[in-house]
Amino acid sequence: MPLFISPLNVGVKIVKMLTDEKTKRHLMNLGLCVGSEVMVISHTPKDIIIKVLDTSLAINKDIAMRIIVA
Repeated sequence: MPLFISPLNVGVKIVKMLTDEKTKRHLMNLGLCVGSEVMVISHTPKDIIIKVLDTSLAINKDIAMRIIVA
């Protein structure tokens, strides 16, 4: 399922990132890579706030829909 529709306050693991190489590299520099554990903290219609590696990150809907989690 896409990260954007994952439930709040539940740890999920990134299994695939369906983005271009530039965006994938940027996300990897922020700590988001395949195998990372993330948790959605807040959800709005246009973006989400996630917790990864004891850091909170805001991600817009377009990118969050391209990150597949399990």
